[in-house]
Amino acid sequence: MHTDTERCVRAVQSKDARFDGWFYTAVLTTGIYCRPSCPAVPPKPRHMVFHPSAAACQQAGFRACKRCRPDASPGSPEWNVRADLVARAMRLIADGVVDREGVTGLAARLGYSTRQIERQLLAELGAGPLALARAQRARTARLLVETTDLPMADVAFAAGFSSVRAFNDTVREVFALSPSELRTRAPKHAAAGAPGVIALRLPFRAPLHPDNLFGHLAATAVPGVEEWREGSYRRTLRLPYGQGIVALSPRPDHIACRLALSDHRDLTVAISRCRRLLDLDADPVAVDERLRADPALAPLVDKAPGRRVPRTADEAEFAVRAVLGQQVSTAAARTHAARLVMAHGTPVNDPEGGLTHLFPAPEELAALDPDALAMPRTRRTTLTTLVRRLADGDLRLGADSDWPKTRAALLALPGFGPWTADVIAMRALGDPDAFLPTDLGVRRAARALGLPSTPAALTTRAAAWRPWRAYAVQYLWATDSHPINVLPT
Repeated sequence: MHTDTERCVRAVQSKDARFDGWFYTAVLTTGIYCRPSCPAVPPKPRHMVFHPSAAACQQAGFRACKRCRPDASPGSPEWNVRADLVARAMRLIADGVVDREGVTGLAARLGYSTRQIERQLLAELGAGPLALARAQRARTARLLVETTDLPMADVAFAAGFSSVRAFNDTVREVFALSPSELRTRAPKHAAAGAPGVIALRLPFRAPLHPDNLFGHLAATAVPGVEEWREGSYRRTLRLPYGQGIVALSPRPDHIACRLALSDHRDLTVAISRCRRLLDLDADPVAVDERLRADPALAPLVDKAPGRRVPRTADEAEFAVRAVLGQQVSTAAARTHAARLVMAHGTPVNDPEGGLTHLFPAPEELAALDPDALAMPRTRRTTLTTLVRRLADGDLRLGADSDWPKTRAALLALPGFGPWTADVIAMRALGDPDAFLPTDLGVRRAARALGLPSTPAALTTRAAAWRPWRAYAVQYLWATDSHPINVLPT
């Protein structure tokens, strides 16, 4: 979008927050860059240039605006809609792969050469993977500086910097303030509630309808791993350097997030996974506009605009839970999952007392005894085959997954039908166009709305909803009185 100068100028002059994260405005006369919705008086069009990423602005010598804080913008929705190389690379960079494994590790995960990845990222985003990762480290550093009392040296290494000097130089260059000045200027928020807890606000594009989003997560919560407590969805997190516990609470203009991490180096990854879990980088205006064009869906969209797809913080975990939930009730699926957690999960220490374990990793489930599973033999075979393929690395589910190829690989496993593969594509892989025409709830809703209820006919009708069929599923599910559609009190 940044190449459409006229459209960008209109967005800046109208201070349209829908475009935050889509592009950034660099002001030639001041040397700063802003989000489109910056509350300052817009500069003259001839003084504006537009960049596709914060990293590109920084590479061009611009510093972040202290008023609108473009580093705190929601992420571009492009990376959650597309499945090409650039989108998959951006999802991996957000997950901290470059900081942990370098550009060579990023290239190995994607199956391309480092040169090709550099070339494509530069062409589309104006910055290579190192510059994009550096911009992300700067954002993480600012969060830690402003929301914790950690010593600056600890902040530097937790944010992913290799030295305190690199940390100081980057913060000064990006924000035109020293780390100490950032901490002094930071607004004083209420205490996070416990020592070592990081409290922050996760931005999103409005509107956001929280009922089905948090209702689904709460209604399907696995005891010991997840819970709903005092207006917050809480769960344990398995992270690259350790473990964490997060509490997420819906607010009118943000999601309140409280993170307790065993290693602060996991902050960037934890934030990225929480954003994916709640689908916070979605563009609800574009989604609802397409779905509202269908007269059958329009009343549902108008009644509760901004529905998101409840996703997951751990793709392998969700795949296991999808198999456990085949052809059984929500309560039965939770019971099966809780048994696996108690038998094979890693214990955690939750000061609030409600969470007890991490969900077991595939490596921890690969050796389980099939006869110990209280389920039909065919589903036991499906589960053991899945965890063995995940543990061996023959099947990879993650931010870098190629959606069509991964769906085909899932369908090749014994006991995997279209419903299981598509629900994993929708909620674990993040495919916004995944569709569930065989789902009982979807078919029941379709029949009530006068839509075709047979899978083939419904799929044909749903072609008009592309590429947002996963969101159409949320609106269809919402016609039922199931607890997944109700925000817990």
